[in-house]
Amino acid sequence: MQAETKFISATPVLASLDIARSVDFYVSKLACTVIHAEQGVYGIVSLGALALHFWACTDRRIAEATSCRVDVSGIDAWFAHCTQAGIVHPNAPLHDTPWGTREFAVLDVDGNLITFCERAAG
Repeated sequence: MQAETKFISATPVLASLDIARSVDFYVSKLACTVIHAEQGVYGIVSLGALALHFWACTDRRIAEATSCRVDVSGIDAWFAHCTQAGIVHPNAPLHDTPWGTREFAVLDVDGNLITFCERAAG
């Protein structure tokens, strides 16, 4: 009998048209820390315990069709930070959803949509 598989976490890997520019956006606008940045190849930033990875891509349409969701605690404070940075998507302000989250979204410099969400208590 095999041991049961346990899934631990997932790491978003987003398309980047320019690794240095993408990393700079996440550092300057989202207060991330640079882990790795190799222009034309791959980049990694961290935001607390979360890591975001970037792969070099030459087709903007790919990035514009890519998104990820990031679970957070303290969404109101994070929304205020992103609002002050001017990066909240105009069609995705902070709101409560019918599926029990409070969320908002930002677009990065390559068109990747990042949705930050907090699960309702209970």
